[in-house]
Amino acid sequence: MASLAPLLWLAYLVPYLCLTLPAYALDSNPRPLSSYVPRNTKTILNTIDSCWRARSNWASNRRALADCAVGFGSGAMGGKYGAIYVVTTPNDDPVNPKPGMLRYGAIQSKPLWIVFAKDMVITLQNELIMNSYKTIDGRGAKVEIAYGPCITIQGVSHVIIHGISIHDCKPGKSGRVISSPKHVGQRQGSDGDAIAIFASSNVWIDHCYLARCTDGLIDVIHASTSVTISNNYFSQHDKVMLLGHNDGYTADKVMKVTVAFNRFGSGLIERMPRVRFGYAHVANNRYDEWQMYAIGGSANPTIFSEGNYFIARNGNSKQVTKREAKNGWKNWKWRSSKDVFMNGAYFLQSGYGSCAPLYSKTQSFAVAPGSLVLALTSGAGPLNCVRGQPC
Repeated sequence: MASLAPLLWLAYLVPYLCLTLPAYALDSNPRPLSSYVPRNTKTILNTIDSCWRARSNWASNRRALADCAVGFGSGAMGGKYGAIYVVTTPNDDPVNPKPGMLRYGAIQSKPLWIVFAKDMVITLQNELIMNSYKTIDGRGAKVEIAYGPCITIQGVSHVIIHGISIHDCKPGKSGRVISSPKHVGQRQGSDGDAIAIFASSNVWIDHCYLARCTDGLIDVIHASTSVTISNNYFSQHDKVMLLGHNDGYTADKVMKVTVAFNRFGSGLIERMPRVRFGYAHVANNRYDEWQMYAIGGSANPTIFSEGNYFIARNGNSKQVTKREAKNGWKNWKWRSSKDVFMNGAYFLQSGYGSCAPLYSKTQSFAVAPGSLVLALTSGAGPLNCVRGQPC
């Protein structure tokens, strides 16, 4: 367990820096991408995982996870103050769910911490509409939501989704869908996102696997804010993560999102993330490759890329960034600090003035240099947690 010790020594790190010079590649000689990943990379727990993974009693103290988030979504309580609800069946009913179904727990008005009795693949009959103060906790089971519509977080707060795989999501169909014990509404059909977050706050998505959906993997739109997306494994997808509805939706100026400790794996094309209007702190993520760009945006968002590890694929598309604008973008605050760039990758910076995230004391965390990212993200995605043992 010594290799899983938290990085306590990172506390001495200097405050956030906002550089004004372009961040260029450290290595421009084409080589196999695998050569940029050192062998025998040791596991070092990042600040979120060090809060709970080394504890063998995680199964009897599940709600302690709610105290481990950092960044803008660190206030997400989920079902911390609610009862444990156990999902016992993969079956689904979008209008009249029965006890034991995931949907039955997700739509309740009271706080609930939702866990799973066994491994299961849940194919939803229509989009799963989450209610406030809910945690979906897949630890201890292999849980997949796949091959149908997936998760909608709309007009609610305090939602945690942890430790599940969400993949091959399909559009939802027009029809009636329950969203609370007292409300069944007519829906127009979902787009096929893995997780769509509309007009919601205090949301934390952690240690999930997301891939191959019809639309995006995670969308944060319609003035959603206070969101942390951490420790997830993304792969095999085009438009990965959208932060902001469209270039005319100025209400998204309130949006603040932390994207930390994720692994953006192979087969990804763009939007890791793509940001409009709001603020994104992109910290200590691993980018294995991208086919178009990694971090992009429009409508003058502020983006602080800090301590990430970027590996450009062989060929073109070496630039990490892409701005969807012909003019004016040179004033946008897009900065890079402590990032590592491999295989010709580079980050085009812009703007002036401070770009620090201005976290509160409970939100703040020490960001490691990009050279440590391969270790810090080695546990990205759902973990194989066994009762009575550290994860």
